[in-house]
Amino acid sequence: MELLLIPFLFALIALVIPSNIMRSYSLIGGLVSLIVTIGHLVNFNPDSFVSILDPQISNSIGLTCKFAYDGMSLFMVILTSLITFLVLLSNYNRDLANNKTFTSLVFFMQFALIGVFTAFDGIAFYVFWELTLIPIFLIALWFGAPERKAILMKFFIYTFVGSLAMLGALISIKTFAPSFSHVDLIAVELSTKTAFWIFGGFFLAFAIKIPLFPFHTWQPNTYTVAPMTGTMLLSALMLKMALYGMVRWMIPLAPEALAEMTYPIVILSVIGVVYAAVIAIKQNDIKKLFAFASISHVGLIAAGAILISHDNWSAVFIQMANHSLVAIGLFLSADIIEKRLGIRSLSDLGGIAKQAPKFAFMFGALILASISVPLTSGFIGEFMLLKGVFTYDALIGVIAGLTLVFGAVYSLRAYQLSMYGAPKFPSFDDLSWNEWLTYFILLVIIVLFGIYPQAIIDFVSPSIDQLLGSIK
Repeated sequence: MELLLIPFLFALIALVIPSNIMRSYSLIGGLVSLIVTIGHLVNFNPDSFVSILDPQISNSIGLTCKFAYDGMSLFMVILTSLITFLVLLSNYNRDLANNKTFTSLVFFMQFALIGVFTAFDGIAFYVFWELTLIPIFLIALWFGAPERKAILMKFFIYTFVGSLAMLGALISIKTFAPSFSHVDLIAVELSTKTAFWIFGGFFLAFAIKIPLFPFHTWQPNTYTVAPMTGTMLLSALMLKMALYGMVRWMIPLAPEALAEMTYPIVILSVIGVVYAAVIAIKQNDIKKLFAFASISHVGLIAAGAILISHDNWSAVFIQMANHSLVAIGLFLSADIIEKRLGIRSLSDLGGIAKQAPKFAFMFGALILASISVPLTSGFIGEFMLLKGVFTYDALIGVIAGLTLVFGAVYSLRAYQLSMYGAPKFPSFDDLSWNEWLTYFILLVIIVLFGIYPQAIIDFVSPSIDQLLGSIK
């Protein structure tokens, strides 16, 4: 229960803490939550299923309000706590670190995300899914760029419509089950037609959040106008809710629709992989470039999620971790450049490596991780996903494999234009201690998982096997 309570309490206390200690408070709060999560990790057996709240509610609408975790859920909770801590650490020397409302919203976001990953009741999952929208929307609205309002309204409408579709799907499948419990819902046998509509309701919500082509149009501009922390939370965590939801909820609840839905989703995913990569190559705004790069990378993860197999789903979790870690590093790099120089245009940058060698090294290492070079966490995950897509359809697999080429082009281009050449500015401050520490932690984890990805596979395998066994 403390997994949920601790970030919620830190969110409330942040509103009354004096501003002059808010910077340290936020860092301590993130660290405490991470340590508690690690405590659950140390005591966890991957073969087990741990209930953290099960009040046994029984009424006419079938609410169960069950919260628990298995290997997949705890992995996502660990990722959430780690990312939240790193986001707060990277933000430590920014003005926003002293803002009470901002800090409270970050912790509330962590609370809602943990609720999503530990909910084993359909309505509880939906409620926490909706709760995540509130803090991220307010962070972007209150602390984002001046042109944010129209862009954020589009983001809100997109996500709200998708959420209503998911709620409709949940209510529909409940008519065939005694309760909204995950166990009861996945036990339901549906006709192909009914499963198609239920599957479609979940898919619309998840496709918008990931986002998949053509539901992606809200994402690049939203990432651009949000403050650094908001962009990090969106890219590193919010889209992972949808990928997790595909594996935990969409596919197990309506597997009868897979025969009709698999091919279209794979096609949309691969179109997004190629389309977003091509757009990224042409971008001059470094933050928007990384936004399109994110769309390209998650498209491949979505394709792996819908092609259900033990290897594919293991690769999905590896890549979710890799994408989260790399996304934080890349968007931090873009923000450092913008904060130091006041610009994000690649054509106006150059020569930063000579003025800030520590930053150039860390940014370069993240660029290599983003293109999945060997010994980084993305190498094995991306290889496994491409293998899964190629096994499904060789031609589609070859097209999806273009992400390796295009990814190298836009990533190395961004690095070359910003770091090399004659310095265009009189000075560029190198990394502060908290920025250096954020990069160091990111790179250590990326290399560790690159050397030993089996740690993730072994951790999530029992719960993947159990979920696959429930799919008829």
